[in-house]
Amino acid sequence: MTEAAKKLINLRINGKDISAPESLSVIQALWYAGYPRVKGVGCLQGVCGSCRVFVRRADSNEVSTELGCELLIEEGMDVSFLIYPIPPYQTYSLEEIPNSWEVQAKFHEIFPEAAQCRHCGGCTTTCPKDIDVEKGVELAVKGRFQEAGELFVQCVMCNLCQTACPELITPNHVALFSRRVTAYFHTRPSNLIHRLEKMRKGQLQVIE
Repeated sequence: MTEAAKKLINLRINGKDISAPESLSVIQALWYAGYPRVKGVGCLQGVCGSCRVFVRRADSNEVSTELGCELLIEEGMDVSFLIYPIPPYQTYSLEEIPNSWEVQAKFHEIFPEAAQCRHCGGCTTTCPKDIDVEKGVELAVKGRFQEAGELFVQCVMCNLCQTACPELITPNHVALFSRRVTAYFHTRPSNLIHRLEKMRKGQLQVIE
């Protein structure tokens, strides 16, 4: 079937009413309609996270978050691209952490807000890759960096989880830290680190 013969889908993108052949992505539909969008468009393969969008479908009042390059157009869909300033990034050097015993303390120094998570679930709800973001942050706070890093393997650093957090936590950067330290130090089990720290502070009795 030629493109001209395909069924046309009517939808709204960034306040513009457009019609485009079915099976196109949101970005492709915008281009098809003659709007040469460049800002907020990246790899077009669902990897870079640049094309984050808010979506409301015709049969629902709920708004979801998706990636414009992956989302196929639907009749009556209302889409808005999200563009916001690049958030500040935490700067640190793994070489400044003397050994794996100090990783958890360094984590809380870099991400002090992570321990204030309200468990509201906003970050998880907004994730276009369906990652359990809240759980990943919780694991990192507990020092379980390898598990946290594995949970975020599909993260595309789109920053949507940041915008949803009332405590201004940056979950995607928490994940990045977790993956980096796991590879760099082959971190020891968090329960062992906790016990040794208690022993060092005299909070745990050692029976000889």
